[in-house]
Parts: sequence; C-alpha cells; structure tokens
Amino acid sequence: MSAIENSKLTVVGAGAVGSSVAYASLIRKSARHVALYDIAAARVEAEVLDLAHGSQFTGSSDIIGGDDLDVTAGSHVIVITAGAAQKPGQTRTDLAGVNANILRSLVPNLLERSPDAVFVVVTNPADVMAVVAQEVSGLPRERVFSSGTVLDTSRLRWKIAQRAGVSISSVHAYIVGEHGDTEFPLWSHATIGTVPILEWVPQDGQPKFTVDELDQIAVDVRDAAYKVIQGKGATNYAIGLSGARIVEAILQDEHTVMPVSTVLEDFHGVSGVALSVPAVVSAAGAQPIRETTFSASELALFRRSADALREVAAGLS
Repeated sequence: MSAIENSKLTVVGAGAVGSSVAYASLIRKSARHVALYDIAAARVEAEVLDLAHGSQFTGSSDIIGGDDLDVTAGSHVIVITAGAAQKPGQTRTDLAGVNANILRSLVPNLLERSPDAVFVVVTNPADVMAVVAQEVSGLPRERVFSSGTVLDTSRLRWKIAQRAGVSISSVHAYIVGEHGDTEFPLWSHATIGTVPILEWVPQDGQPKFTVDELDQIAVDVRDAAYKVIQGKGATNYAIGLSGARIVEAILQDEHTVMPVSTVLEDFHGVSGVALSVPAVVSAAGAQPIRETTFSASELALFRRSADALREVAAGLS
C-alpha cells in the first residue's frame, strides 16, 4: 500500500484527549481532513469552531464536526477517545465496564459509515477496550488496536535522554505490556545509540546508570499519568501528540515500529488479550513483530500483564 491521498481522520470524543488529538493532528498535518464527533453538541461545536479559527495557520488541513455520526463517514482512520474520564486516584481498570458499553454501541455505527477504516482505541483501559472493539467490529486484528504504550515509551525515552545527556531520538527503548500498572521496560533491548544502557558513560561526568536507578525510572514512567491527573485533572497534550503520530504512520503507510496494543495470537504463548509489543504500523494497520525477544524475567512480567488484563476482561458484563 502507499500513502493515502485526501486522507480523513475522525476523532470520536471532544473531551480533553480527543480535542488534543484533533489539535495535534491539525498542526502536524497528520491528515488532510479532520472530523471531531461527540454526543455533546455544544461542546463539539465549540471545539470545532475554536480549531477552525486557526485554519490560517494549519496549512491545507481542515476541521469539521458535530453530534451527527454522519460527520465520520468515509474516514481512513478513526481514533476513539470517548468514554468516562479517569479521575484522581482511579485506576484505568476501574473504567472498564462503562467504557466497554460505550464502545459496543459506537463501533458498529462507525464501521457502517467507514467500512475501510483502521481503528485506534485510546479510551481507557485501552488494552481491554481494544479487545472489545475488535470483537464487536469483526475486523481483522491488525485493523483495530489501541495506542498502547506509545506515550509511555515517549515518557521513558524522555527520562533516559535527560539523564544520559543525549537527544530523545538517540534513545532506543520500549515500554511493553499493559498500558497501565503492570507495564514494564524492555531493558534487555534498551540502548543509547548502539550502546547498551548500563554501559553508557554520560559526557557530563555523571555516573553510569545502575539497575536500581532503572527500576526507579520504570516506576516513575508507570506512575506519570497519575501525577499529571492529580495536578491538572487529565493527561491530554502528550497523548494528543502520540495519537497524531500513530495516525501519520497509518496514513503515510510508513511501516514504522511502534509499541501499539493489538489482540495477540500465540505471541510468546499469549493469546486473546491486547498487549503492547513492538509492531509495524502502516496503512494495513499494526502487525506485532513476532521475533521480539524477552529475557526470562521480562517474559514473566509480560505474562503477568496478560493475566491482569484477563482478570479485568472477565469482569465485563
């Protein structure tokens, strides 16, 4: 496949996250046309108007929207952010039941209007919601996936880059597993440039990384969303940017490696749950890289993540 001409992105949900995805997609020119849909008519119309007022500065991209599902028709990518918001002190898994019901009613109507779309689920708990969306849509696994740990990986690389004294683009490391409390870094593959992370010598005289320090970085990354939510009520800018970046990889048929969350089939023995692993993202969707290796301890953590998500999924009505 090749880059999609005259591309259309729909963002479902005009809350803090959805509006940020739409905004980031406009200023990054992720898609030629952006549509924003929400059942709250006054809110979505206000957001669209606010974004449209900046059209002079966004190049050729344009924005439409409203509370009629027909505004979503003909989309190439649909990013779903609709759902109950995560509150201070609330885990992502607490949201599962209500948000699953929202997706079950939304996805068939969206698919009817955009039968060729790739669906990217951002609604939390994103991994569980990806399974719900894939099942209710009946689409191939590669065409329905969640944003997974793309944002978590960005947080990880930012912290490592700050400590190592290098640009973020020079850090090669991934968060994998659940987008949530059981996520973990794939330290066995983490490098700065070509140097394994524990062997890196900072240029500013700082000491090398230690295992204990890496463990603390992993905790800080895992808990980053809770800290932001406690301070401002929501995370929105970074997830908006990461969502736009995923959209670009699809619409430009980039075949970019990203840790998105697809419903797995015998991936290191794990099936039937959506977990983030490095995957090739293109116009066809997301294909997990099955050759990804894990250390023995990482594989145990990966399976613990799978078990945690199965427990949440089992509780859905």
